[in-house]
Amino acid sequence: MLRNLFRRLRHIKAELRELVDAYATLTDEKKITEQMMLFTPDVDFKVYMGGQLVSDVKGIVQLEKEFNGRVSLVKRYLTLNGQHSVSMEGDVPSGVVFSQIKMLREQDGQEVLTDYSVKYTDTYVRGNGTWRIQSRASDYLFIESRVLQA
Repeated sequence: MLRNLFRRLRHIKAELRELVDAYATLTDEKKITEQMMLFTPDVDFKVYMGGQLVSDVKGIVQLEKEFNGRVSLVKRYLTLNGQHSVSMEGDVPSGVVFSQIKMLREQDGQEVLTDYSVKYTDTYVRGNGTWRIQSRASDYLFIESRVLQA
């Protein structure tokens, strides 16, 4: 019985890792509409910078508008996900994933590369056989920008 419980938990963790990796991949590909399918309709998406709340968006309709506005300013993304830990409280899993994100933008005729070190804290729900992100707090821990040389 305990062996089955551990097997089930490993399976859930693997599925959730696929979910957070899909989020990163769709970000890099700028596929915002597809990315919205990874969230529940009532998603709560918060962004913190330097410990201060800078954005609090509720619902995928508003989130899609926010993401489309941001993606229009970015030439290219590259996201690398690191460790992803998952814990269960009853049947509700939550997770923490650390990511390195690179964004290339053009400013004043120059390409500017910004590196972000981000900690995502998520709550997940399963519906219709699919895991989705119900809430995400994005904590931008370190931000560094530099002009790329030609």
